[in-house]
Amino acid sequence: MKMNLPNKLTVFRVVLIVPFVVCLLLPELDATRRYLAAAIFIVASLTDLADGKIARKYNLVTNFGKFMDPLADKLLVNGALICLIATGQLAPWFVIIIISRDFIISGFRLVASDNGVVIAADYWGKFKTTFQMVMIIMLILNFDHPAYKMACQIVSYLALALTVISLADCIWKNREVLKEQH
Repeated sequence: MKMNLPNKLTVFRVVLIVPFVVCLLLPELDATRRYLAAAIFIVASLTDLADGKIARKYNLVTNFGKFMDPLADKLLVNGALICLIATGQLAPWFVIIIISRDFIISGFRLVASDNGVVIAADYWGKFKTTFQMVMIIMLILNFDHPAYKMACQIVSYLALALTVISLADCIWKNREVLKEQH
């Protein structure tokens, strides 16, 4: 199978997860490794932005991309969130809410698909993803300054709020999908 550029970027994002996790979870997480982990996460996040734009602009949308792109995003973001539990920077309950949202939306999309309905990502989902990625980068960098710590908390709770809002909005807008078909 010959891969187009957007699909190569998606696969590259998945590959970057391994060095990212290694950098973040090695003992003695010094500043150099933190910066390297943040840089890897930023590059991976930018491939998420690039692959979709390129695929749509040049009509390179494939079934592989439709499947792998959201999966790569979930692996990257949820992997980072789990690592941030291990580093003591996020509480498990916080991460459970975010990961639960992904499972609920994935299941909801599956039910919708069975009914011939496609639920595309909307602006709430894009805001949610952006805030989650910014939050992750800020937490990885972990600068030791009171104003920075406060900014991290604000961005984290905004990311959590957007996670819940995007879930509620998606389910509300597509509630007909849950009605029994006879």
